[in-house]
Amino acid sequence: MRKLFRKIWIDDTGNVLVVMAATMPLFIGAAGLATDTIQWTLWKRQLQRAADSAAIAGVYERVQVGSDQTAVERAVNEDLSINNNTGIALVTGYPITTLPAASGVQTIPVKVELAIERPLSFSGMFMSNPPRIMAEATAASIPGSDDYCVVSLETQPLTGITGGGNGGVEMDCGMITNATASDSAIAKGSVIMKASVIASVGGIQKSDNWVVDKYDPYVSQQSDPYANINPEPSEMKCDAQKVVVQGGKNITVEEAGPLSPTTDLTLKTSGGDQVNCFTELDVPSNTTLNLPSGVYYIDGGSAKIQGRLTGTDVTIILTNSDTSSTATIGSFDMNAGATMDLTASTSGKYEGIAIYQDRRATNVNTQSPNKINGGSTGTVVGALYFPNQGMTYNGDGNNTAVCTRFVARRITFSGNSTTTNKFTQNGCPSGVPTYQGGRLIRLVA
Repeated sequence: MRKLFRKIWIDDTGNVLVVMAATMPLFIGAAGLATDTIQWTLWKRQLQRAADSAAIAGVYERVQVGSDQTAVERAVNEDLSINNNTGIALVTGYPITTLPAASGVQTIPVKVELAIERPLSFSGMFMSNPPRIMAEATAASIPGSDDYCVVSLETQPLTGITGGGNGGVEMDCGMITNATASDSAIAKGSVIMKASVIASVGGIQKSDNWVVDKYDPYVSQQSDPYANINPEPSEMKCDAQKVVVQGGKNITVEEAGPLSPTTDLTLKTSGGDQVNCFTELDVPSNTTLNLPSGVYYIDGGSAKIQGRLTGTDVTIILTNSDTSSTATIGSFDMNAGATMDLTASTSGKYEGIAIYQDRRATNVNTQSPNKINGGSTGTVVGALYFPNQGMTYNGDGNNTAVCTRFVARRITFSGNSTTTNKFTQNGCPSGVPTYQGGRLIRLVA
């Protein structure tokens, strides 16, 4: 018996088992903590993503409703119902949605705070209460950095920018529309719409017709760059009679006489002031009307161009001396075959604007009452501004290096030639800007 005990005493083959038994709690604890850490990190990441998404959704809602707390909270809750993937109910009292004050360039911010509680599989055995996991995010509208040559001011669920036909548009700047439809900007047919960016408050359907560096849907609205510019009757020198300038016909002012096929318009009122106000601007075929430097007002009538219209340092304004909100505002109709070489005013109130239509003009459903023909021999340097009506640009030419800007409620590019109409933002005269930035909705904290 003594030999047996001695043999067992000196036998060391069970030492590993003894050591393992002694260290087993450490291994189990380490594995349990690792599992809890992974689970906690996953929940935290999911909760943070939910907070980020909800804050962005809140800002998009603020774009539409302003500081309506209830509406923003509703948008946040709706987004959380879709994007909170923790599978754990939020702590009572959450989400907390606040509308902080704007800070610097950051506007309409929304802050969202979330919290969940759930026992961890290992650590929960040693904790009286489950740990609370918190996440918060703040989103806001910030200035963008893109340059736009085309701005559609349509705010309804319609198409704001349309490209069609067989031609093309090429510009080294971008296009943006405030329209909210899912197809707020479309390019169809054989047209190629090439720009640095196509942006929209609504959605944009990708297609081979768009050749852009980036699609930028669901941005906030682009402001009207000329919203504060309004024509005043005091600016209009109409004399006692409204003047109708009609090529080939008599001018009913002091200096009456027929217009020859090429003539300068130099009209004087009885007081010696240059007339700048007409009831209608009519340039028939085979007639060239050269407008001297100045601002020209069309009082309640329309501009109809069938021949050639030229002018440097010129702005044409479609308005009405009647200040009524329902006063008639005419349209601009440049027929196929007509040409226009127009450079916008280089100073003053209308700097950079070539054609201006009073915003009292009646919106005509989805039609485009205003038509500009971009022939190969015609250029417009400056902005074409139709804030409450659509305009169509028929680009049948091969224009290059033209500093044309388009700001209209709806804009349609159309053409039947296979050439490309090129527009650039480089080397333009003073006062012909691009419209920068737009507003982007991004996380800021």
